[in-house]
Amino acid sequence: MLTYLGIIMVLIGITIFIIKPFFKESKTLHKFTRQRNISMIIIGLVMSVISGMFFYAEPGTAYAVQYPWGSQKAVVHQGIHTKMWGRLIPIQFELPIKYVIPNKKNELGEQSKYANVDKAKYWAFSDAVKARIATSVVISINTADQDQFLSVADRNKTEKNLIRSRIIPNIDQSIKNTCKLMDAQDYISGQASDFDRYFKDQLENGMYVLEEFIANENRETIGDSATVRTIVNKESKQKRFRIKYEDGEPVREKGNSLGGYGLTVVQAVVTEIDWEPEFDKRLQLQKEEVAQTQLEKQQAEREFYRAQKETARGEAEKAAERARLEKEQIQKTIEAETKAKVAEFNLIEERKNYEVAQFKAKTQKTMADAQSYENAKLVTAGLTPQERAEWEYKTSVNVAKQLKDLKLPEIYIQDGGKQSSDNNLLQSLIGADLAKKMMSQKTSKE
Repeated sequence: MLTYLGIIMVLIGITIFIIKPFFKESKTLHKFTRQRNISMIIIGLVMSVISGMFFYAEPGTAYAVQYPWGSQKAVVHQGIHTKMWGRLIPIQFELPIKYVIPNKKNELGEQSKYANVDKAKYWAFSDAVKARIATSVVISINTADQDQFLSVADRNKTEKNLIRSRIIPNIDQSIKNTCKLMDAQDYISGQASDFDRYFKDQLENGMYVLEEFIANENRETIGDSATVRTIVNKESKQKRFRIKYEDGEPVREKGNSLGGYGLTVVQAVVTEIDWEPEFDKRLQLQKEEVAQTQLEKQQAEREFYRAQKETARGEAEKAAERARLEKEQIQKTIEAETKAKVAEFNLIEERKNYEVAQFKAKTQKTMADAQSYENAKLVTAGLTPQERAEWEYKTSVNVAKQLKDLKLPEIYIQDGGKQSSDNNLLQSLIGADLAKKMMSQKTSKE
């Protein structure tokens, strides 16, 4: 820009020098004095020289500088560098490329502000279902190998040509090949991650070579994702493709890889898919069928668990009844055993009592024999023991009665010697009573 502006200033100054003598009466030309013209020409020369000799490298951008004499160099660092009126080919370190699904007004929205944004295209899956696929791809250039970078810049001339002629065709080919490898039904049934993996692998390492095979099966998902039923249709001749392998490695197309241009795939993902209306209707029907199947499955499971509950309840009641009967049986058994034990203990007790009674009887007999022997001896002596015991009893009773009514005499007679023994107590008392009576008779006579 400065170069062009400087050249214009130089041309204007030279033109004024040339035409000014012919328009001496022009007031406008008189304002451009000789000194001003020379200053403008000098400034224009300086501007064109400076802008032609130097340029400013912006951050995040690599430059291929092609000099007029045929040599070139790579500039990958920001700052002021020499250009020497050469040609610049700027290329960003990372090139973002997006396919965006437009809105209802066929507009890209805010994403249209960014560079390298295009509308998503329709692609056909192997089951002929079409969809617009929105992708987000980020490509990184190789700045470490300057020779390769300069070769890519020289062959493509501009960054836009590199994107349009090299990168976008590879993206489209990768999406096309990946769509051939699966049905739309497979994609929504859990193979979306496989789609991203195939897509990125082909961009990095080259396009797969696909081989065709005949599939006589039409797989449909009925119920939840874990239930897959296979419907065999021999009349169906749907063409299907798969990756061709050799020695366990996929066969790739030669010379069709971004790696050959020193480009690295930083990101390659599918951000959104807009299915065609017919397939959307089919999906809605499938969702309703899945919901109905799930409802029926839940009802079946409810009935199953209800039956299990009834069975468990019956088993619990059976177990409770068995426990009750076993308890009664155990109680009766314990009672019977207890009675048997008690009877056994009673038998032992009776046996012991019998033995004790027998022993007592023997003891009494022995004592009776001994008493009989003693009585026999006493009879032999003149007084039976019974008679002697009876006499002693009567004597003790009479003595006790007399002692009860006895009043001690005022006169106590004692032998002149030592006191009488217990056997002479009665005699002493009788004597004392007689002495008292005798005294009372004497008093009455007087």
